[in-house]
Amino acid sequence: MTLKTTQDLPYFARLRAQLDWTWAHTFILLQFSLQILLLFPQFSILRVPMRIASFALSLFLLLFLPQKGAKHPASTSAIWILAIMLLQFCIHPHINSMMAGAAQYAMYLAILGPLFWVKSLKITPRGFESLIFMMWGFHTLSAAFGLLQVYYPGQFEVSLSTAIKNSAYGGENLLITLANGEQVYRPMGLTDTPGGAATAGLYALLFAVGIALKNKNPGLRIACISSAAIGIFCIYLSQIRSVLVFAAICMVCMATVLARTGQFGRLVAMTSGVTTLFVASFSWAVAVGGTSTLERISSLFADDASAVYQENRGHFLQNTIESLLPQYPLGAGLGRWGMINGYFGDNTYLVSKPLWVEIQWTGWLFDGGVPLIIAYIAALFFACLTAWKIAINRKLGDFSVWGGLIFAYNIGALAVTFNYPLFLSQGGMEFWLLNATLFVAVNNIREEEVNHKFTP
Repeated sequence: MTLKTTQDLPYFARLRAQLDWTWAHTFILLQFSLQILLLFPQFSILRVPMRIASFALSLFLLLFLPQKGAKHPASTSAIWILAIMLLQFCIHPHINSMMAGAAQYAMYLAILGPLFWVKSLKITPRGFESLIFMMWGFHTLSAAFGLLQVYYPGQFEVSLSTAIKNSAYGGENLLITLANGEQVYRPMGLTDTPGGAATAGLYALLFAVGIALKNKNPGLRIACISSAAIGIFCIYLSQIRSVLVFAAICMVCMATVLARTGQFGRLVAMTSGVTTLFVASFSWAVAVGGTSTLERISSLFADDASAVYQENRGHFLQNTIESLLPQYPLGAGLGRWGMINGYFGDNTYLVSKPLWVEIQWTGWLFDGGVPLIIAYIAALFFACLTAWKIAINRKLGDFSVWGGLIFAYNIGALAVTFNYPLFLSQGGMEFWLLNATLFVAVNNIREEEVNHKFTP
């Protein structure tokens, strides 16, 4: 009887084996597939079920996969978050409706779910790397579509979000004027929101830098440089200044890790390369986007950073602290804002009327008050601390580069909370998935070292 080798397996089985494919890979693939399907008008009737399905998949894996393996350091804080949310559901008098409250709780559980179901998976270093390549490929593709939407107006546009179509301006306020005088939507990429390509550009840049630092293959590095350039171009053309700031923060975090670990060769290569890309892409973006792009980006340097933030998004944070915090110190009741209220809310009662949320901190305050904010900050702290420890652990060899990448990603995500409710979206699930898979992969490395050391 002859044993089958990897080469004897069918193509897709062989591919799964080569990538060390797990449920985490399937989860990411299905998330991206659902996002793309939402862009086609033919699936508009299934919009709500498909939105729900992206979160329901995490809940399914939470029930389906065995709860075993080492706990991520953020898991305890996550349990406190869920306990606070359950308490809100059970006793808060201003819950919008039982359906909306249950959906809000389920959404939190789904977003935090990867912290619990990923730990049972056999994530190898190669499997984690293939997961990073998947995410890099998707975000690069999305940014590339954003590029094509600018260069070929009307040919690569996707279906615009219904919420934007039905808004007061109907999306007119999201148009930009190019250097040739033509008006187009801010690049959307593979999203239904003008400017959505900026977020894809941010992640394309971040993952490209990490992959280029980790791999010495010249062809792959050229691909990474191209991906990063397209990503920065989309950030500039989208004219979303906060994302540009977040990109700079992520690069500074990566540089800090390299400096801390004494990788000065990589540090010089990264800083010089990224600086060149930011300057070159700015010239490219101005040549295509014209004076509106130049003026929008230049306004970042017209005043100090705090004044620019205050003028644009800072007043939402100020209102949260000064007006909403005294009013809702223990939460405003579940199901009163966002997608959950739109899909499941019952807004016939004034006492639980819909509330408006622009930044994550307002959402946390409404959902669970000060206790929820403290618990979520603790979870994010432990996520950042764990990634930092992995990043500076030289015993892990080149795998520590991924720790630096996720640390920078985490700090960027934390910065995004001051601009957008990231942790009540698919982006929040991606955050916890990447942190959980990194932690599990490192634990598997340590287990292999122990087994190798003591195996006779």
